[in-house]
Amino acid sequence: MEVIPAIDLRGGRLVRLAQGDYSRETVYGEEPARVAAAFAAAGAPRVHVVDLDGARAGDPAHDGVIREILEATRGVPVQTGGGVRSARRIAELLEWGADRVVIGTLALERPELVRESAARHPGRLVLGLDANDGRVAVRGWKETSTWRVEEVLESFAGVPLAAVLHTDIARDGMLSGPNLEATVALAGRSEFPVIASGGVAELSDLERLARSGAVAGVVVGRALYEGKFGLGEALEAVARC
Repeated sequence: MEVIPAIDLRGGRLVRLAQGDYSRETVYGEEPARVAAAFAAAGAPRVHVVDLDGARAGDPAHDGVIREILEATRGVPVQTGGGVRSARRIAELLEWGADRVVIGTLALERPELVRESAARHPGRLVLGLDANDGRVAVRGWKETSTWRVEEVLESFAGVPLAAVLHTDIARDGMLSGPNLEATVALAGRSEFPVIASGGVAELSDLERLARSGAVAGVVVGRALYEGKFGLGEALEAVARC
């Protein structure tokens, strides 16, 4: 199971939000690319980068910073998302050097475009399923759709996606423990590898996810920035499982 450090961008800075609430922001640094480079040097198998301003507005807001991160992490795969609303944007991020592009809102609003892009870039798109009480949230989590997570997953059956990223919004940035039950249940339905996100607070959370045998990766943010454990410790803990 991959332990994937998260870098969330807002106003050019490295931040974390509590439950996706833009009014509950904690700033962890002014140099995201330097932090990304440190994660890469510490052995991160990949880095997860989100343009929060882009996700909220629907337009990219951190192109310069994202390109700096891609340059700083050469040799380590980067998956990035936030405000990806067109096939052109998907292609652009991949051309810059992103390994994967995370698709959320676009998958609900223009699913056929996502299917076409996945066919054009097989194994390079990650379906982001951000769950608010089991229903998929969109547009920077400002809106909750009527679609249930499993319905969206089933609608992309047979599409050559790289993975599914399942985020429990209620736990995101809260250090309250991951929603293991929901993530494992989703993995049981999924033909794609499932990455968990939201709530990791301690090494035992990572160990439980790894021992489930159902999860391909886990995105970790606040726990790393708050010093609950280091990336090296996390990688070692998972390797022992």
